[in-house]
Amino acid sequence: MAANISQKRKPTVKLGTDVVGHEWTDWKWQVDHSIRDIDTFEKLLAVRFAKAERAELEKTIAKFPLSITPYYLSLIDADDFRNDPVFKQAFPSVEELEVDECELADPLAEDTDSPVPGITHRYPDRVLFYISHVCSMYCRHCTRKRKVGDHDAIPSKAEVIKGIKYIANNPQIRDCLLSGGDPLMLPDKYLDWILTELRKIPHLEVIRIGTRMPVVLPYRITDELVAILKKHHPIWINTHFNHPKELSQASKAALQKLADAGIPLGNQSVLLAGVNDCPLIMKKLVHKLVKNRVRPYYLYQCDLSEGLSHFRTSVGRGIEIIESLIGHTSGFAVPTYVVDAPGGGGKIPAMPNYLISWSANKVILRNYEGVITTYKEPDNYVPAVCNKKCDDCHLQHQVADGEAENPGLVGIAKLLADSNKVISLTPENTERIARRVNE
Repeated sequence: MAANISQKRKPTVKLGTDVVGHEWTDWKWQVDHSIRDIDTFEKLLAVRFAKAERAELEKTIAKFPLSITPYYLSLIDADDFRNDPVFKQAFPSVEELEVDECELADPLAEDTDSPVPGITHRYPDRVLFYISHVCSMYCRHCTRKRKVGDHDAIPSKAEVIKGIKYIANNPQIRDCLLSGGDPLMLPDKYLDWILTELRKIPHLEVIRIGTRMPVVLPYRITDELVAILKKHHPIWINTHFNHPKELSQASKAALQKLADAGIPLGNQSVLLAGVNDCPLIMKKLVHKLVKNRVRPYYLYQCDLSEGLSHFRTSVGRGIEIIESLIGHTSGFAVPTYVVDAPGGGGKIPAMPNYLISWSANKVILRNYEGVITTYKEPDNYVPAVCNKKCDDCHLQHQVADGEAENPGLVGIAKLLADSNKVISLTPENTERIARRVNE
């Protein structure tokens, strides 16, 4: 039978040098000894691919590179590796070369919504800031496969400075999400410098970091790194566990360090066929997360990136999973299921519908059991009409110095606003509008 690398003992696998305990827990050693070719993978896991399959796998790796940390490899069950959820996320598949017509290199139009290199500014008050395009492991389902691992695309310090200046020059930005790649691949000193510069911006209230290190390389969460992050509060961290198997003792220890440092933790899972598209698996995952002080934040429908069709499920499957959670577990353990709209439309919730109907006097609701009930609307409610004359309003909503009192509205919020005269949102370049123009 194929051998597995056990986490319960010191690894004895040779990767150019004998592994001892302190090397195994050294995150830089892990990165330096990442598995980047099929030969090494076969040797360490004691498995063998057929010649024809191997040839196809080599074609996949030529387009979408392979990189697995020794730690993450150690989670794979070698006796059933083809069905293993860690294997499926980490090792290439020949199906990645099958690109559907609907799939795109940049499905979320992140490059299109980039006012300066390294910044995606899609929502009014927050930005994505790409400070690294390198990861410790290349996830096969990555939506940014076009960038990750491209060392020629690594942001220079000059580009990072431009991004910081953009944030500083746009006072509506109150929230910045550091992303990549993985921001925690940066050296401690450089990351500290970036956080320090961002903290100098008065209107930037929150800094978030998106990282998969607690999942694929938990040894990166060192005491030194945690001390740096703690200096720059409020810092929030979103990580990316997709399967309960990924919550090893090492991962739990990393999460504990971050939580003990006062860093709020969230998790963004991706719904992946053959990995976690099961109500039982997802319930077990969210329970393990909250037990380790990580709040399930989003469950993503798999994006339309190139070569991901074999990972994509129906949206109906995702809604079924959410139905199995709502009412069946704690409310804070239920993530929001979203479709990140192709073309840059942003995250669109795709949750079950619990509001069945409504009239002028009451609404009809159903609960998770299927019980249908009514809620009587109040007879005497008089809503406050907002004319944007805040000094005349009886509601106490004093605005602190430096805060925007009347932020700009877009979309549905703009249509609902009492003070706005816009009556419709109309797509551009429709035939009806073209006829009007030609009249």
